[in-house]
Amino acid sequence: MIEKPTLKSSLKSLLYIAPMMLIITTFNLYPIIRSFLMSFYTDFNIYTQEVNEYGISNFIEVLQDPEFILAIRNTFIFVLGVVPASIIISLGIAVLLNKIKVLSGFFRSIYFLPFVTSTVAISIVWSWIYHSRFGLMNYALGLLGIKPIEFLTDPKYSMLALVIMAIWKGLGFNIILFLVGLNNIDENYYSAAKIDGARGWERFTNITIPLLGPTMFLVSVMGVINSFKVFDEVFALFQSRPGPAGSALTVVYYIFQKFYQESQYGIAAAAGIVLFLIILVFTLIQMAFNKKFVHY
Repeated sequence: MIEKPTLKSSLKSLLYIAPMMLIITTFNLYPIIRSFLMSFYTDFNIYTQEVNEYGISNFIEVLQDPEFILAIRNTFIFVLGVVPASIIISLGIAVLLNKIKVLSGFFRSIYFLPFVTSTVAISIVWSWIYHSRFGLMNYALGLLGIKPIEFLTDPKYSMLALVIMAIWKGLGFNIILFLVGLNNIDENYYSAAKIDGARGWERFTNITIPLLGPTMFLVSVMGVINSFKVFDEVFALFQSRPGPAGSALTVVYYIFQKFYQESQYGIAAAAGIVLFLIILVFTLIQMAFNKKFVHY
C-alpha cells in the first residue's frame, strides 16, 4: 500500500533538494532574470547600478545592426553545417563500433577523447592542421592537385574551418549516445527481419533508424542548442578574434564583444534574449516533430 505524502515528508524532501535549488537559482535563474531586465536598460551605469531610462531601443538597435545580422547568418551556417553532419557521421561510426567485439572499449575511448579535451588544446592542434604551408589538410589537398587554402586567414574559408573542427570535436559524445541506443535494441527484431529476407540496408532503415528515434531526437536537440551557443571554438581557433575580417562572428561572440569589449551591456543583454528566443523556437519545432514522428 502506498502511503500518502504528509506535510512532514514533503518538507523533508524539500530540504534534500534545497541545496541544488539554491545553486540553480543563484547561477541559472537569477542571471536569466537579470539579463532580461538589463535588455531594457537604455541608460545604465554598471558601477552604481543606476538605471535612468528603460525602453526597447536596445532590441531595435540589435536587429538593425549589420554585425548582428552577420552573426546570425554565420551561426545558422554553423548549425546547419555541424548538426546534420555530426549526426550522420557519429551514427555511422557507432554502428561500426557496435559490431566490433575486439578492443571495442579502446576504440570507444579514442573517439570520446576529443569531447573531454580542452577546446584550447584542440584549437592549437587544428591551427597546425590548417596551416597554409605545413598543415596536414593542405598536404592532403596537395596530393589531390589542389592548391593550398588559407583556412585561417581567408574569410571565404573561416566558417568551413570552424565547422570541420566542431564536427570532429563533438563526434565522441554523439557516438556514446548512439551506442547506448543501439545496445537497447532487441536483437530479436533483426533475427525476425533476416528470416523474412530483409537485407542489411533494409534492416538498418526499418529497424535501427526508427528505434533510434529518441536518441536521434536527444542528439539533435543538444546539437542545435550547443551549436547556437558556439563561442569557445571561434575564440580559440582564431586567437581571440572572430575570424579574418569578422568572417566567423557568431551571436555569442557578438554578445561577448558588446558586453566585455564595448561595455554596451543593454545591447549585449538584448542580443542574448534574441538568441534565447531563436533557440526556444527551434527547440519547440523539434519537440513538435518528435511528438509526431518519434515513437518510444
